[in-house]
Parts: sequence; structure tokens; C-alpha cells
Amino acid sequence: MNIPQLEDLGSVDGLRVLVRCDLNVPLMNGAIVNDIRIRSSLPTLNYLNDAGAKVTVCSHLGRPKGEYDSDLVIDPVALRLETLVPGISILENLRFNSGETLNEESFVSELINGQDCYVNDAFGSSHREHASIVGPPAYLPSVAGRLLFRELEVLQSLRKTTRRPFVAVLGGAKVSDKIGVIETLLEQVDELLIGGGMMFTFLAAQGCSIGDSLVDENLLEHCSKLLENSDQIRLPVDVTALDQDGVLHHPDQGGEVRQFGLSLPDGWKGVDIGPGSAAEFFDTIVEAGTVLWNGPMGVFEDKRFQSGTRTIADAVAQCQGFTVVGGGDSAASIVEFGFSDNIDYISTGGGATLEFIEKGDLPGVAALRNSVHLSANRGVPYE
Repeated sequence: MNIPQLEDLGSVDGLRVLVRCDLNVPLMNGAIVNDIRIRSSLPTLNYLNDAGAKVTVCSHLGRPKGEYDSDLVIDPVALRLETLVPGISILENLRFNSGETLNEESFVSELINGQDCYVNDAFGSSHREHASIVGPPAYLPSVAGRLLFRELEVLQSLRKTTRRPFVAVLGGAKVSDKIGVIETLLEQVDELLIGGGMMFTFLAAQGCSIGDSLVDENLLEHCSKLLENSDQIRLPVDVTALDQDGVLHHPDQGGEVRQFGLSLPDGWKGVDIGPGSAAEFFDTIVEAGTVLWNGPMGVFEDKRFQSGTRTIADAVAQCQGFTVVGGGDSAASIVEFGFSDNIDYISTGGGATLEFIEKGDLPGVAALRNSVHLSANRGVPYE
């Protein structure tokens, strides 16, 4: 990737180092639900801490709109991180300041004030042109942290994989979010398995009746052309659906759940791939030489509709090939179902993973590549 790493900073003993981490962990009632992103930041933070650096960590949490939100203060994350890496400092939620997402120069100056070096270890945010991602490298000697560099190594290997068959599994709600990566993957994979809410736009493009399921009308023609011109795409053969009286995430409120083929009546909403599809996908995945999975097969947060996602997670875990799981929901499901120890690599990125696969670069990575020359500026504080 031709980007500098931690060792390129030279000695950091006594230097003030700003580290951008991705600590955007899920919270429930102020408690951390899954701390994989916190633990993933430890190799970088421990390296700097052990080397005598004065470390300041910054991150966003949730999606506050440029103002203080008491539900999204970074205190729970800070407490966990300070316990794991004593002596570091942690800034408040970056997105409490609108200058973060707007990439305002004044906010960049505020962040780097008094800092000697910058480390980007926030792969999951490096597809954003935000102040804390692309700003500091223009002024400070800047490098990639352990996590960021490893993510890039793994995803770069996927783009050049020779371990066949290469099977990609895509889920999630919106096909519009993944149409670009679908087109890129079709140039690389042997099979592309599609589930989740996005599958219904493809099924509708085939002429199937999808009832009240999610569909992107603007992409029907595009999806139809992809299906006509690509023999790698595989869609579900059956669907699990909830009737109009049911409420997602509230099984106590009633509603009927049924299995259908590829013809859903009006009033029924598809919420998961069906058992036949799950079995077919399972067989394909376990025989793969390389697997990339991004996005759940259904609304797995509702226990009535976990079956498809659980089956895919099981298949990826049993696959003897090289397996990569990316995306917050996919990674969360792997952990929840107890398969994380059997996955070769769990990426901390969702949108960043897909954008890198599609484009081969990210704004945060490009900023590091174009950073001020390390050998000329090493150890010299920004003024």
C-alpha cells in the first residue's frame, strides 16, 4: 500500500501522539454491548504507550449531529480503554463538533494543537473525508496503526486472490449502498450470493412478486441488467416472511411468520432468506477457497429471523478456505453465535471494507500516503 507504519515514526519517547481510533461500539443503556473495536485498537496503543509516547485518543461514537448528546458521551468507552491502556488521554466524541464531519480547518487545528505525530488506526472511518481522518496528515508526521495496516493487507489480498473458488456473500438492507461493490466483485468472484433486504430488488427485477418487502424502484433496471450479464449471481430460492399484523423486534405483539417460495402475497414482508436458500448457500460457502461476507441475511436482531444469518455464519466458520467477515452487523453476528474463533479475519469496517474493495483506496489512506515527509519532520512538533 506504500504507506508509513508505526516504526517509521522512529523513537516516540516523550512525543505527543494523536491516535484516531474507531471506538464506535454499540451501547445499550450506557453499557458496551460488543467491544471488538476497542480490543482491536490495543496493539497500536500498547506499542505507543510502551515506547514512552504521550497518547491522546480521539474517536466518534454514534451519529450526533454536531452537538452534545448525553446518550453518546464517550465515557463508557474511555473507562474501558483507560483500564486496558493506563495513562492515555481520550477526547470527547468528535462528532459533537460539526467541524468533524464538515472537515473544517479550524477543527483540524484544534485537534492537532500541541501534538507531535498522528496515527490513523480507524479503518472503519477511513472512507470518510472527516477532519480527524484527512486533516492531521497535512500537518503532522503521520502513519498507519497496526489495525489499519492489517485491514489493508487482508483486503488487498482479497482483490488479488488466487484461492478458488472465491465466494462473496452480501446482505444488508439497501442495494444502493452496494451496487458499486457488486459490479467490482463480479469481476473477481466465482459466485456472489445475495441475501438481506437488498435481495428483493433483484427478485423484483426477475419478475418475482415480493409483497410488501423492501425494494429500490430506481435500481430495478440496473439489477435486471446485472442478472442478464452475470452468471455468478445467486439469489435465494425461498423467503421467510412476516404478515402485516406483525411488528419487527416485537414478537409479543403477534403476527404470523411463514415460509414462501419466490412469490410473496400482498401484506407479507420478507425478513430473511428461507431454509432452502440457507442450505444451498451453506453448501457453496463451505467448499470455497476464499470467502468474503458482508451483511446479514435478514433481520437477525429479531430472534425469529436469525436462522439465515446463523447458517451463513456457521458455513463461514466451517469453511477451510481463507475467510473474511466485514461489516458491523456481520461481525456482531459472528461473535453472538460463537463462531469468531473460526474466522481468519474479522474486519472492523463496513462501508470502508466495501469501498476499498470497490476502489482500491480510501481518503484516509491517501492522506497518509501524501503526508508530510517523515524523515524531515520526525520528532518536530507542529507549530
